[in-house]
Amino acid sequence: MKAIIKRKANQLHQQVVEWRRHIHANPELSFEEYETSQYIASILTALGIDYTDGWAKTGIVAVIKGKKPKKKVVALRADIDALPIQEKNRVPYKSKNKGVMHACGHDVHTANMLGAAAILHGLRDKFEGTVKIIFQPGEEKLPGGASLMIKEGVLDNPKPDLIMALHVHPPLEVGKVGFRPGVYMASADELYVSIKGKGGHAAVPQNCIDPILISSHLITALQQVVSRRANPNIPSVLSFGKINSIGGATNIIPNEVKLEGTFRTFDEAWRKQAHKIMKSTAETLAASMGGSCEFTIAKGYPFLLNNESLTEQMHQEAKTYLGDEQAVSLPIRMTAEDFAFYSHQIPACFFRLGTGNKKRRITSHVHTDTFNIDEEALLHSIGLTSWLTIQALKS
Repeated sequence: MKAIIKRKANQLHQQVVEWRRHIHANPELSFEEYETSQYIASILTALGIDYTDGWAKTGIVAVIKGKKPKKKVVALRADIDALPIQEKNRVPYKSKNKGVMHACGHDVHTANMLGAAAILHGLRDKFEGTVKIIFQPGEEKLPGGASLMIKEGVLDNPKPDLIMALHVHPPLEVGKVGFRPGVYMASADELYVSIKGKGGHAAVPQNCIDPILISSHLITALQQVVSRRANPNIPSVLSFGKINSIGGATNIIPNEVKLEGTFRTFDEAWRKQAHKIMKSTAETLAASMGGSCEFTIAKGYPFLLNNESLTEQMHQEAKTYLGDEQAVSLPIRMTAEDFAFYSHQIPACFFRLGTGNKKRRITSHVHTDTFNIDEEALLHSIGLTSWLTIQALKS
C-alpha cells in the first residue's frame, strides 16, 4: 500500500501544485471564499467525489466510501481562507487580489486535501470505512468556521471516530513533519479596552483626567495577571498590539484611548478566572484615577488538544511512510487554531508539515508578506495524508 500511495503521489504532484498556485493567486478573506469554494467543488466533481456545499456559506464536505462504509469514519480538515496582507513575493502565482494573501498556507492545506482525496478515492476498494473531508471557511476570524460547521452538524451523519489536519510550518525543512501529543496550542481571546477620561490642554493637566496616563498604568498592571497571578505551570501570554487615542495631539490630552490585545493560555479554569481578574483590575484602576474603563473580551478558540494515543500512532506511521528521521517531536505553541473546536469534540491529531528550504531561501514565517513554500512539500503531504488516513481506518 505504501508503494502504491507513493506512486500515485508522484503522478499527482504537479497537478496538486497547479491547484495550489491557482488558489494562491486568487485568495479570499474569511467567510468570503465563494470562488475558492466553487473551485474546490469543480475539482471534486471532476474527480467523481460526492460532496455537499453551503456549510457556513462557503464550506464543503466531501465523502469517500470504502468497503463496509459504516465500519469506521475518519474526518480530514482543510481551511480555505486567506489573510488581509499585501503579498510581496515575485512569483508567477502572486496574489491577484489587492491586500489579500494566502500568508498562512491555507492554499497548501486545500490543495493537499484535494490531492489526498484523489488518491483515497482511487483506493476506495482497498480500504474499509468512510473518509469525510471538511473544506472549512473562516479559520482566521472569530467565531471560527469550525465552530459554525460543528453547530451545523458537520460531525454528524456520519459521525467521525476521529479527525486529522496538517498545517504548514516553515521552520521545518521540506520532507519533515512534526507531532505533539496532548495539549499543543493555546486558547486565544481578543481584548478590546476603552479608557475614558477628560480631555483638555496638555499644559494644564490638572484640569484633565488623562486617559493616556491611565492606559500606561493599566497595561503595566494587567501584565501582573500573568507574572503574579498565573500558575507558573500553566503558560500564559497577555499582549497588547494596538493603542489609539480618540483625538489628542502634542498639546492636547484626548478624551479616550482604545487598546486591543490578546490573552492566551492552556487551562479553561484559569482562562475564565483571568477574564474576571483583567476586567476587575482595569475597571478599578481607571476609577481610582478618575476615569472609567470598558473592558470587552471576545472569547475565541479553546486550546488545541491532540489525542495522545492517536497522535503517537500517527507519529509512528509518519516515520513508516517518510523515514524515522523525518517525523519529529514539537514543543507547545502559544499560537491558536480553530481546529481546537474539533479536538474538544472527538479524538484529534493536528500536525505540522515542513515547508522551508534554507538553501532556496524559503524561510519566511506564516502571516508575513513574503511567506512561500517549497512545493516539494505537497509531494510528501498528499501521500502522507492518504497513508495516515488508511492506517487510522485500520486501527
